[in-house]
Amino acid sequence: MSNDAGRKQFWRRNVSRVPGSIQHVYGAQHPPFDPQLHGTLTKSVLKHPTTPVKLKKTTTFQEFESNTSDAWDVGEDDDELLAMAAENLNSNVVMETAKQVIQNHTKLQEQSKHQASQQEEESFVLDETQSLSSHENKIGKSASESSIPKISGEKHTLQRQQSVPQQTSIPVMLKMADQAISCGSELNEREAFRVEKFKQLLAGPNTDLDELRKLSWSGVPKSVRSITWKLLTGYLPANVERRESTLKRKQKEYFAFIEQYYSSRNDDTNQSTYRQIHIDVPRMSPESLILQPVVTEVFERILFIWAIRHPASGYVQGINDLVTPFFVVFLSDYIDEEVEVENADVSSLPEEVLRNIEADSYWCMSKLLDGIQDNYTFAQPGIQRKVKMLEELVSRIDDQVHSHLQQYEVEYLQFAFRWMNNLLMRELPLRCTIRLWDTYQGLLIFLQNLPTEHWKDEDMSVLLAEAYRLKFAFADAPNHYKK
Repeated sequence: MSNDAGRKQFWRRNVSRVPGSIQHVYGAQHPPFDPQLHGTLTKSVLKHPTTPVKLKKTTTFQEFESNTSDAWDVGEDDDELLAMAAENLNSNVVMETAKQVIQNHTKLQEQSKHQASQQEEESFVLDETQSLSSHENKIGKSASESSIPKISGEKHTLQRQQSVPQQTSIPVMLKMADQAISCGSELNEREAFRVEKFKQLLAGPNTDLDELRKLSWSGVPKSVRSITWKLLTGYLPANVERRESTLKRKQKEYFAFIEQYYSSRNDDTNQSTYRQIHIDVPRMSPESLILQPVVTEVFERILFIWAIRHPASGYVQGINDLVTPFFVVFLSDYIDEEVEVENADVSSLPEEVLRNIEADSYWCMSKLLDGIQDNYTFAQPGIQRKVKMLEELVSRIDDQVHSHLQQYEVEYLQFAFRWMNNLLMRELPLRCTIRLWDTYQGLLIFLQNLPTEHWKDEDMSVLLAEAYRLKFAFADAPNHYKK
């Protein structure tokens, strides 16, 4: 009995402070607690217990349990609280809040209209400013296109709606224009400096080909590319005094070949060669240039003469693409800078100029092919070796790609053959190929003409010692070479 009395006394003490008693939290799911509006809220909660109370007489513990709601109890306390809060809201407060929302929305609409009209005025002033300072905007194409939006009269409204940022002001636009002009000026100054370095090097009595090769690594300026390529291929000598005489002699020699061999293109022995050339040339790119009749004839003569003079390989598809970069570079010396070479009317050039371009293209192509002629002999062993080297290189530096190709049984020869056969002429735009050849020619010609004419026994001893070291490191350790 004494124990029962103790239990009753325990449950009667501090009922409101016992953990688990309902204490509603006002936050994301409940309106903010306002004592003036929700003064009766906490009192009314106790009038609606979540668990029905039995009418019969209960013990003190049962009364406590019926008035307690835990987290796992299912009830509708949230809905009840929202409903009671809505009943106690002051209608004046609601009306005042709604009025403020409407006023704010109206102000935003007015600001938007004001900004649109202001932007239209700014765009108009910007047009006038650009027209007055158009001579300052003749900068590099890449800098101008990336920094200054072009605005025309016909598309003025569309650009104002879609392209012009709403928060862009005239000072900001003028600042962007100044930055673009500054960037273009820096590019022009740097390009002018590089051109000057090339000209100084080329003007010397004997051009340092090693230094010229280093300068060409990062690209050759257009104004000096023609003479640079002729030197790097070995077509012209390094001595300045001998260049003019050599040029005239080689051009005369080429047209002597034309007179001697070109008339035999329809003979039984050469007919198939010329027929294949005649089929391949119109397939070349850029079509707008190649398909001009005078250009087609030039390419046919160059390729036929080369095939006749190199019977070990003859003409092979792919050689035709190697003429294009030389022809375009030499042609650009006689075309206005505003005209794209691909769209130039070659027939308008003087006959003597066109003859010189043809001869120069032939000799430079011949110099290039002298070092890779085994790419075009029977079975093309040179290309076979290069593709094999590419496969070994990829397996070492990117084994994941190599394994992926092996998994799907893709042979390197299936996709890399054309890379080697055309020297990437079909994979890159012509302008990119020319830039690539600025660097590639120097390397290729260097490997074909190693500076060994002044070597002595000491140099050979160093070479043989280095060869032995490499043999010991790689040839006797094939696994190290593969991985």
